Amino acid sequence: MKKIFHRILSTLFLANFCMTIFTCTYAQEQYIYSFGSKTKKEKNEININDAIRYDSQSGFGFDFGTEKNIFLKNNCLISDKPFYFSFKLPEGAYKITVRYVPQKNSFTSTIRAESRRNYLNQYVVHSTGMPEQTFVVQVKDAKISATETIKLKERERHKLDWDDKLTLEFQGQNFIESIRVESVKGITSIFLAGNSTVVNQEEEPWASWGQMIPAYFDDQVVVVNQAESGLSLGSFLSAHRFHKILTDAQPGDYLFVEFGHNDQKEKGEHAGAFLSYSDRLRLFVSEFRKKGGTPIIVTSTARRAFDDDGNVINTLGDFPEAARMVANELNVPVIDLNLMTTQFYQALGVEGSKKALVHYAAGTFPNQPEPLADNTHFNTYGAHEIALMVLQGIEKSKLPLAKHIQNFDGYEPIHPNDWRKWNWPPSMITGATKPDGN
Repeated sequence: MKKIFHRILSTLFLANFCMTIFTCTYAQEQYIYSFGSKTKKEKNEININDAIRYDSQSGFGFDFGTEKNIFLKNNCLISDKPFYFSFKLPEGAYKITVRYVPQKNSFTSTIRAESRRNYLNQYVVHSTGMPEQTFVVQVKDAKISATETIKLKERERHKLDWDDKLTLEFQGQNFIESIRVESVKGITSIFLAGNSTVVNQEEEPWASWGQMIPAYFDDQVVVVNQAESGLSLGSFLSAHRFHKILTDAQPGDYLFVEFGHNDQKEKGEHAGAFLSYSDRLRLFVSEFRKKGGTPIIVTSTARRAFDDDGNVINTLGDFPEAARMVANELNVPVIDLNLMTTQFYQALGVEGSKKALVHYAAGTFPNQPEPLADNTHFNTYGAHEIALMVLQGIEKSKLPLAKHIQNFDGYEPIHPNDWRKWNWPPSMITGATKPDGN
């Protein structure tokens, strides 16, 4: 997978404020990474008084050459350019608390983790108070047991989601006093099983609802996204991804299952929506229930396809109906994304709906000589709208999980948000290669 980085600008934004601390807790110890010279340090504190580059031996530092984008002044980290900071950490859930220092004028910060997982987008820090923002990130490992691992695709092996560190991406302006990272156990896990419409897409301009939704949950839950582009229920099973979920799942956890696009391609006597697809959905439900968890069936997002009269047409055959049938049969909550995305496209119209998917003229992104016209995969606006649909489905289903939703006031796909008002600072990692699957 080829990663393309934007040219890093050299002009740095200067300001006065305080010290930045990175705190990491795992095992039984706490490690503090502090910025700026200190005369007194706490136990296990590592003092960083220079913009150091990440390396695996030290286990911390700025990544991808973005140490050039930060400035240390008066014992503080200051930046108005994108930068990445990484910590070498084992698999697990980590609570991250970012404390900002207000300035004379308000400023806007964005934070993502790993492969562009959304946690804080365009957060405005006002001139008064000492605001903190807390979220929980899952560091993933393909290992299942001493003898078994997830069968990662070659393209996946280069993703931030699957390396041996936790990487935080900062966008916008950042005036940060401290960042605390601590291991957490016993909180609720939300497992995601799906394809390219669910996976954490690492490269701009591609995106999925699975990477947008973490921003809407409090620090009592963690989203564990095991989806991957191009997968069907069958290939998800054969890659041992479901086994990984079952190995890690605890009573009270949730599993969201969305497949269908790639299941259409399966051949054989038992292939089909009401045959192998339905049987595998039943398997996912029964096995996850044995772990004491709550499964949720999610119907496939619709492809963008219109007839000559401007009406959305179904390209997924019987698969959405088969998912509804299994959900009804097994008394499983169902989130009908197929219906909601159909309404969404219809509301936007033939041309307007392109604004939710990867439709861009040649040269919109670095090293993109050809136009992009993808009617299956979403851009960040479309992925965010679908995440809102999932949240609406959670609340409509009256799942106990709904009490952990924050900053959400409901959503109606027939009244989509204006794409012109969507603001997503693009990540430095871009690519023109279409995700696997259709």
